[in-house]
Amino acid sequence: MNRRTELVPRFTRAERWVHRVTAALMGVCLATAGCLYLAPLAELVGNRPLVVTVHVWCGLALPVPLLLGLAFRALRADLARLSRFTPTDWQWLRAVRTRAAHRPAGKFNAGQKLYAQWTLGSMLVIVGSGLLMWLTHLAPASWRTGATFVHDWLAAAIAVVVAGHVRMAWLDPESRLGMRTGLVERRWAEREHPHWRPADPE
Repeated sequence: MNRRTELVPRFTRAERWVHRVTAALMGVCLATAGCLYLAPLAELVGNRPLVVTVHVWCGLALPVPLLLGLAFRALRADLARLSRFTPTDWQWLRAVRTRAAHRPAGKFNAGQKLYAQWTLGSMLVIVGSGLLMWLTHLAPASWRTGATFVHDWLAAAIAVVVAGHVRMAWLDPESRLGMRTGLVERRWAEREHPHWRPADPE
């Protein structure tokens, strides 16, 4: 196979399933939240108690795929990469700001790292605030009022950020291929992630 069209491994099956299940749970949470807070959707769907039940249980399940995925070494290694900012990441951000063509990146660029860190942080806050709203005996009324405010506005922010994430993925078919099959073209990896050294396919 020609080197420029050679496929190299990017994500393991476990990593892809963690991403898929988390994305599905997040999608259901956002959809049910829309049905709970937007009157036209609420009227269209009806059965508010069922929508609330689905929303709550999918919200509680949000961290589960990631927690189960920690059993796999490849996922732990990628989480370590996503949690660390390096000099290369600052160079990538400067390149984006100045619209430079060359944007150095390792396996993940700085934008992907920021998105991953935002997702994990917002997930913890949204689940915590949701628990305070759901289990009313956990905290006084003033705390529950604050939790409701945080939960609602953070959910709106998450919807905007997720929409941006989906848009970026839509604009990059090779990146979607990597998440769907676990493989990407070597030439894409060398262009978009020049500091990443993928393992050769077996």
